[in-house]
Amino acid sequence: MQQFTHTISDPNGIHARPAGLLAQQMQAFKSTITIKKDEQSASAKQLIGIMKMRLKCGQTFTLTAEGEDETAAIDAAKAFLASNL
Repeated sequence: MQQFTHTISDPNGIHARPAGLLAQQMQAFKSTITIKKDEQSASAKQLIGIMKMRLKCGQTFTLTAEGEDETAAIDAAKAFLASNL
């Protein structure tokens, strides 16, 4: 299992467009990829789950990947989040 923490810098937080792009990109991986903040968690592969978390600018969450391609999934998520959120 691999994980990293990200703080949202986009003033709009995670809204529909980047959430959809993130989910689409994460679907390419076989690993289980989860976003966690406090007591909430959601699959990073599902747009609705990401949107329900209502992550706002300045909030920090943890993204966890577990499976055969977890390293590639984490690297892709880090790159996406750094350039989009």
